[in-house]
Amino acid sequence: MAAPTNHAYAVACGRLATLLHISLASARRRVDLKASQEGLRAIDAKIELAERLTEEARSGSTAQALLLDSLLEAVQSEANFLDED
Repeated sequence: MAAPTNHAYAVACGRLATLLHISLASARRRVDLKASQEGLRAIDAKIELAERLTEEARSGSTAQALLLDSLLEAVQSEANFLDED
């Protein structure tokens, strides 16, 4: 049986999951993987790591949005192209 999760840790991972549009389990795995790479074992350190990853994702989200907008622009030669169903 899995150990109960710390509420603050679940909230921090939930914020990361919401921002990245991934599941809570995926966000928790991402935080756990990064924590193991950095040698962090304490739950408080993992909470701080999740908050740091959230801030990094938040700061990069505007750049990602601009990149997506530029990729979604139609090429001039294909601007009037209609696709049939």
